[in-house]
Amino acid sequence: MSAIRLDGNSLTREQVVAVAGGARVELDAAQLEKVRHAADFLAEQVRREEPIYGVSTGFGSNADRLLGAHRLRDELPGAVTDPDGESLHEELQRNLIVTHAVCVGEPLPPEVVRAMLVIRINTLMRGHSGIRVATLEAMTAMLNAGIVPVVPQLGSVGASGDLAPLSHLAIVLLGGGEAFHGGERIPGAEALRRAGLAPLRLSYKEGLALNNGTAQMLACAVLALAKLDELLDTADLAAAMTLDAFAGRLAAFDEKVHALRPHPGQVQVAANLRRLLAGSTLVDIPYHLVPRFRPWQPTSWDTPEAQALRFDIGWDWVPFGQRHGREKFYQRFRPFRGGKKHQPQDSYSLRCIPQVHGAVRDAVEQAKRVIDIELNAVTDNPLVFPDAVGATHVEEQVISAGHFHGMPLALAMSYVKAAIPVLAAISERRLNKLVDPATNDGLPAFLIGNEDGTESGFMIVQYTAAAIVNDLATRAHPASVYSVPTSANAEDHVSMGANEARHVLDMCRDLGRVLALEIYTAAQALDFRRDMINAARDLARRADALALAVKVQGGPLPDRDGHAGFLAEVEGLRAELAASGEFGPGRAVAAALAVLRETIPFMRRDRAMDGEVAAAVALVESGRLLAAARAAV
Repeated sequence: MSAIRLDGNSLTREQVVAVAGGARVELDAAQLEKVRHAADFLAEQVRREEPIYGVSTGFGSNADRLLGAHRLRDELPGAVTDPDGESLHEELQRNLIVTHAVCVGEPLPPEVVRAMLVIRINTLMRGHSGIRVATLEAMTAMLNAGIVPVVPQLGSVGASGDLAPLSHLAIVLLGGGEAFHGGERIPGAEALRRAGLAPLRLSYKEGLALNNGTAQMLACAVLALAKLDELLDTADLAAAMTLDAFAGRLAAFDEKVHALRPHPGQVQVAANLRRLLAGSTLVDIPYHLVPRFRPWQPTSWDTPEAQALRFDIGWDWVPFGQRHGREKFYQRFRPFRGGKKHQPQDSYSLRCIPQVHGAVRDAVEQAKRVIDIELNAVTDNPLVFPDAVGATHVEEQVISAGHFHGMPLALAMSYVKAAIPVLAAISERRLNKLVDPATNDGLPAFLIGNEDGTESGFMIVQYTAAAIVNDLATRAHPASVYSVPTSANAEDHVSMGANEARHVLDMCRDLGRVLALEIYTAAQALDFRRDMINAARDLARRADALALAVKVQGGPLPDRDGHAGFLAEVEGLRAELAASGEFGPGRAVAAALAVLRETIPFMRRDRAMDGEVAAAVALVESGRLLAAARAAV
């Protein structure tokens, strides 16, 4: 892979993901001249003894403290002169980094830290931060050498940016802190040494440039949205598989329907469902052709081949005397009640998939809009404008502002954070419908034959999904609404955006688990539905109406009124089934089902399921199911 060129203006989410995964970077030579120009300007202002925040003053609540010409503490009794000859300006920047690197908790994943590094380098390439070219080159060398600073997860309040985690990022450049290198956690100085790099001494404003920005929250947000792009498509695939398992109705996804309420995400999901279900002979199947499950019995079938089935099937017949006022309906549909209810619409968790999945997509798209701006924005403070037209004093060229404040990101991620449990919840509701015999349209309870009453089937899979949905819901409270002031109230309103984005990234993992549980369950249900309908077709093809009639509850008796009429209607059902082709899911659903069945076979009897659940989760995380469905489309 060729190196990704950073110029401060064109970094994309895809490029951040690539660098997070190991891609190298290089610096645009033309843009480095702007970086050099700003650094030279800042050095000149210091030479002229101009008071500049964070350069010749302290930080935060110390902003009113001007740096002197020499150290007052050198006059203290017993004071030792600094052997390195470090100036007060250099000490100011070094102290900023070493005192701010105070995060706690487990280290952020390496991919997040690498994303932080490339984001920080890119924003500094804009040439408005006063950082030197040599410092940017040192950061780039560290990234390309595979040095990953250890950045504990907790410590950022999201203004002034991600101060504490970015200080952990920068301290390794100074030869401090810890880093991962070659998979080993070692002191930062040792990591530099192994890579052939030297520790850095910071110049004017460089500490502030390195730790004042939104790189942690932005890195987590970019990686979360990359995962969500895949999870949104996986959610549509899971829903399509469940729709096939229900022999659901497609009218609710019609293009002309969604043209009347054209929210972009909703329109996209409806189109996705139509593509995923293309070729299905299960959706929109006539009600009367769908039998319902009956437990297998030794007398269920009359041939050795049929006897091997793991179920029996049946219908109820609607007697002539119960059709008053519904004659027109029974002219269109045969008077048999099997698995599908006689109603023109499915429940909300099926019918409203575009509205719910689509709203989540729209939340993600709004976050992408914010993130795409932020990726090429300058987020430190103060901002350096060396060529400001008409400037008469330095305050017009070095301007203190608030671009470090993470609220644009925080609120965007709050929106996504609230959307994730919504997507998980509707998935769990579909899963629940599949296992509940009151709502699964004629499938077996908990999707297992249970002839002897000893089996639980998929009962507890729904428990696990419910537990995860509850956990996601309790984590969905927006962090951005609760500001805790810092820095002696100099920073009296903060965004908590780092917590927000980190939560979203973590929640993506659990959303994937819920979708995997739905797919795992829907596959079992789909096999049952397909095989039950095809078993009815096979019986109809080899037998007469009387053989099929025994599958109808309360079959014909010699002295029963309407016996001949009943048999005639059963013959009509038999003929229609016999004339039908093979019943099966949409091509994309079938492709995903085939990949899943390579690892997880149909469950004929209760067995240990923990390994299968883990395998289903792995299939979702790897993208294999989605890739198969996309290839089929």
